[in-house]
Amino acid sequence: MRRRLIQSTLAVVLVVIAVFGVSLVIVESRTISNSAQERVDSEAVRLVGIVDSRLLGHEDVTTEILRDQVTQNRYAVITVPGRAPIEIGTPPHGDVITAKERGEGGETVVVQEPRSTVTREVGRTLLIIGLVALLAVVAAVLLAIRQANRLASPLTDLAETAERLGSGDPRPRHKRYGVPELDRVADVLDSSAERIGRMLTAERRLAADASHQLRTPLTALSMRLEEITLTDDPDTVKEEATIALTQVERLTDVVERLLTNARDPRTGSAVSFELDEVIQQQLAEWRPAYRSAGRAIVSSGKRHLRAVGTPGAVAQVLAALIENSLMHGGGTVALRTRVTGNQAVIEVTDEGPGVPADLGARIFERTISGRNSTGIGLAVARDLAEADGGRLEMLQAQPPVFGLFLSRTAPAKRSAQDQEPTVR
Repeated sequence: MRRRLIQSTLAVVLVVIAVFGVSLVIVESRTISNSAQERVDSEAVRLVGIVDSRLLGHEDVTTEILRDQVTQNRYAVITVPGRAPIEIGTPPHGDVITAKERGEGGETVVVQEPRSTVTREVGRTLLIIGLVALLAVVAAVLLAIRQANRLASPLTDLAETAERLGSGDPRPRHKRYGVPELDRVADVLDSSAERIGRMLTAERRLAADASHQLRTPLTALSMRLEEITLTDDPDTVKEEATIALTQVERLTDVVERLLTNARDPRTGSAVSFELDEVIQQQLAEWRPAYRSAGRAIVSSGKRHLRAVGTPGAVAQVLAALIENSLMHGGGTVALRTRVTGNQAVIEVTDEGPGVPADLGARIFERTISGRNSTGIGLAVARDLAEADGGRLEMLQAQPPVFGLFLSRTAPAKRSAQDQEPTVR
């Protein structure tokens, strides 16, 4: 591109020089020739006047008198009737410029000048014109190189930016070049880079969330299937198979929820549902894992509470809290339901050492973990809670108490025994 810009600019300059330069040479050559002829004519007229005035005054007309009146490098012949011709200067050779004048006394004056003087003057003019043209060409080349670099370098940068985008590096450069058209292209590439970066971040986040959220249900499902393979009791097989099918449905719900949250994390499918059903389902799913660890999981609090949210999302939040207690906590894990204002609260606590003081509220940030874990479980749980208009908070660090707050619908009529905390 640089070469083409330089060549095109140079071609335009050369055409302009050719058109105007040739015309200027022709005009200057004619002007110089006409000026030389006019000078010779003027000198012939002046000599005739001098000779006429001396003849009328009866003065001598000699070579000595007229020599100083003839310009150097010119040749003059004065012919007076009845006298010998008077020659001044050296007769020129070759092509000459001639002027002839006749006086009132019949005398004749012929003045000649070699045309070589005109040729030399024309040559000097051509040299000046050529130097000016050369300077114009040099200036045009320098300007073309500067302009080519100004246009080609940004295009090279933009090509490199596009190549980086294609190779998976979506960092915007935010570099501008002072050329509106190129700056517009740079704006579009930077916007595309930002969109690609957001898409890649969302994909990585979806992969990490899916890996974390599916790990526990798959583990629980595999445990149920192992129990089926180890028993010959048809009733036990039927019961475990029913639970396994329920867990498969939960897995499907987890996947759909993750995909929905990846497209729009604020999109929820909130409905009114019974908290007891979700809690019982989580208890049934996690009891085998807690039995294997020699620990217990219980629930207490108000019964028959209804909340507004997505049951699958609430189940995933509780699963994240229960798994967190299994991995990092100790002793019995308790799920307690209560009411505060117009919200239903599910508290999850255990008898472990709690959250280290250096973590504090940062426990909900991604990659933040007190032990060797992914550090995304609580972050995903908070996102799921907020997607349905709820919130997840750490109410107490030591011992750990996490609270899931959900909007509550109007409670239905229930008996007095339902108002008391129970252990199930």
